[in-house]
Amino acid sequence: MPLPSFAIIIPARYASSRYPGKPLVALRGANGEAKTLIRRSWECATAVEGCTGVWVATDDDRIADEVRSFGGNVVMTDLGCANGTERCADAIARLGDVAEVIVNLQGDAPLSPAHIVRDMVATLAADPALTMVTPAVRCSRTTYAHLAADAAEGRVGGTTVVSTRNNRALYFSKRLIPYLPVAAAEEEFPPISLHLGLYAYRPQALRDYKAASASALEQLEGLEQLRFLDLGLAVGLVHLDPLTWDAIELNNPSDVPSIERILAERGMD
Repeated sequence: MPLPSFAIIIPARYASSRYPGKPLVALRGANGEAKTLIRRSWECATAVEGCTGVWVATDDDRIADEVRSFGGNVVMTDLGCANGTERCADAIARLGDVAEVIVNLQGDAPLSPAHIVRDMVATLAADPALTMVTPAVRCSRTTYAHLAADAAEGRVGGTTVVSTRNNRALYFSKRLIPYLPVAAAEEEFPPISLHLGLYAYRPQALRDYKAASASALEQLEGLEQLRFLDLGLAVGLVHLDPLTWDAIELNNPSDVPSIERILAERGMD
């Protein structure tokens, strides 16, 4: 079955509450060259085979100027967009009918493997009942330790997700869920699923999302995907086998050394 056409939008804002200016943070790669986070996100997106187009959606001229400096495409969006999904909805309203599926590749996950995008698009196409699809990866012991250390220090290190037996999302949280007894927490791959910051939606789902008000849980957790669950819409998960590296997101300044170490270990320039 051929994949439907898909385009990638990278929502990026400057005024992050936890890490202002995050898209412009420089990350040093294996060859010693420093590239901004938004540039690394762009390179990840453009490596995806079969994509019909990639745009960075932002409301900030500093980010737009950086993207244009390396030849990227920019769509300027409304300052009032509350999150990346709303920014994607605003972007397609401005861009028009660019593809049958819109992929949101959030700009804080430069270590996400590019092949996930096609897996998400295929999963969405195969099940008309799904509104949106997003990936989750089984934590390694070191990823779990990173998340637990951040939690102990009062920082958010990542988002975890629990799901049904047929791979429908039950809940997403910035806390570590589910609760693990000591023996499970000490396994080589603890039974914790780390949510990765990518989403695949049908364009109508984005329009419906933008038209709905934010949910109470979405506002408490600061997780945009909870609006879909609050509306009773089916969210599919693509479960990935444990990666051979820790797919750490850039959520805090303390994450920079860890990400740069993984870029070096993987030979990523």
